[in-house]
Amino acid sequence: MRDLFSALDPDQRNPEILADGATLLPGFAEAEAAELVATLVPITKAAPFRHMVTPGGHTMSVAMTNCGGAGWVTDRGGYRYTICDPDSGRPWPAMPAVFHSLATRAATAGGFPGFDPNSCLINRYIPKARMSLHQDKDEGDFSAPIVSVSLGLPATFLFGGLKRSDRPRRIRLESGDVVVWGGSARMTYHGVAPLAAAVSDNDPLTGNARINLTYRTAALTVAHRD
Repeated sequence: MRDLFSALDPDQRNPEILADGATLLPGFAEAEAAELVATLVPITKAAPFRHMVTPGGHTMSVAMTNCGGAGWVTDRGGYRYTICDPDSGRPWPAMPAVFHSLATRAATAGGFPGFDPNSCLINRYIPKARMSLHQDKDEGDFSAPIVSVSLGLPATFLFGGLKRSDRPRRIRLESGDVVVWGGSARMTYHGVAPLAAAVSDNDPLTGNARINLTYRTAALTVAHRD
């Protein structure tokens, strides 16, 4: 099916409805993938990837950084958004225009026009890295959707329900795929299964890794430990 999609403009490929308010856009970012990865170089030079620590003291297997006016961080003090990178004390790198444009177009394609993200969390997964089921609830205002872009190695996205105990769907995401969720699906539990090792050569864009761009509209709020 992806071969059939490949000849189409990314904005015209058939979406897959995951739930009311949640849509998978296959290959939506495929045409821009190389530019997105190249644009990451100065961002990660200014704000390098790091393995953050949760309030409970767990070092995350996923390496993270941010760009935009607000960046998501976690440490012993809790989960929160900050204006500055706590490692350097400098503002997070600005969100590149190509990043912002992709996010707004994807949100519109997913049914949420007018999306204006001020935060892009950048996650780097290597084999065995994972993200446990969680809700994105540190933003302060849940009226805006979440836009998630996959680049590089494929991954299994876990998309559950509004309770942690709800059994999640397992959805294969490939480079260029975008998932948008908001509205009644905004607080859905989601995560990523442990990344499998590449079965052949490394991805030509990202090597032996998957990059995930997660766009949000965030308010700067006090830390919390939930």
